[in-house]
Amino acid sequence: MHIKYTTERIFDILGADCIAVGEYEGEITGIASLSEGVTGDLSFLGNSKYRSCLENSEASVILVSLDCEELPKKGQIYIKSENPSYALALICRDIENNLTPKPEAGIHPSAIIESGAQVSPNASIGAFCYIASGAQVGGAVLESHVSIGRGASVADEAYLFSRVSVGDYCEIGPRNRLMAGCVIGSDGYGYELIENAHLRVPQLGNVVTDADVDIGANTCIDRARFGSTHIGLGTKIDNQVQIAHNVKVGKHCLIVAQVGISGSVVLGDGVVIGGQSGIAGHLKIGTGAMIAAGTSVFVDIEPQGKARGYPAMPMMQFNRIAVLQRKLPDFFKRFDQLEKTVNSFIK
Repeated sequence: MHIKYTTERIFDILGADCIAVGEYEGEITGIASLSEGVTGDLSFLGNSKYRSCLENSEASVILVSLDCEELPKKGQIYIKSENPSYALALICRDIENNLTPKPEAGIHPSAIIESGAQVSPNASIGAFCYIASGAQVGGAVLESHVSIGRGASVADEAYLFSRVSVGDYCEIGPRNRLMAGCVIGSDGYGYELIENAHLRVPQLGNVVTDADVDIGANTCIDRARFGSTHIGLGTKIDNQVQIAHNVKVGKHCLIVAQVGISGSVVLGDGVVIGGQSGIAGHLKIGTGAMIAAGTSVFVDIEPQGKARGYPAMPMMQFNRIAVLQRKLPDFFKRFDQLEKTVNSFIK
């Protein structure tokens, strides 16, 4: 990664709310952590646990919070803002746009657009893409080897990375980001046992994602048996997540890697699910609930509830049990000694 930024450009990006302390006349040519930063690097202090690294950091420009009382060394500048992590994100967004600018509109000669498909003149369709009959693609970007099924739609400003598959009649919302290899609209897992054989139940619904949804690499979201599997506004889904048929995910949820959500689960708004958690079918997870990593959920969780463990239990209860478990060896030792003492009196 090769970048070249002036401090003036940084101020332009962050706006008038930031405060500069110190001076640095050179260019910013890299981004590094506080401990690894060298002259020419941009760094930030976003977590107070790393405050001890600030004094010894050699980074030339450091983003800090407004309440930071430390002073920069000579040839170093601190840029104060309300949220240093967000400030860094704004700068990185600008860098990203420069390093990987949005592809120009147009259709690559190797792409296949079937008769009856509608593609906006503002769309960028990459090499070896396939867009089936009846599909509609707005002013979106499709990188190479993207497949759009029959009657599916992709809204304006969506960005579909390489090898994304959008199934028949599925609907991808505005400004969605679908990372490489994710599959939207695969069949829901539905079978009936008839005469000792598992017969497939047709999955006739679709998947609908609202605006500003991010879906991670190799994540799979199944189409509904009927109706829609629905992903709400602003929800962010990590890599290798499985969301089954007819699941309803609320607005602004966070679903971390390797989570499995069974069929017909309903998530309220703002739910957070830690990595490698599993949720059994037909449950309701209330608005604002938090599920810790590795949790197995078999019952409904109330709004604002916090669950942890296998099976899931209230987080405070889990924490108390964990403390007691660590004391068990000492308890057994004491009980054994008590038993020996009692037996000595009996004899």
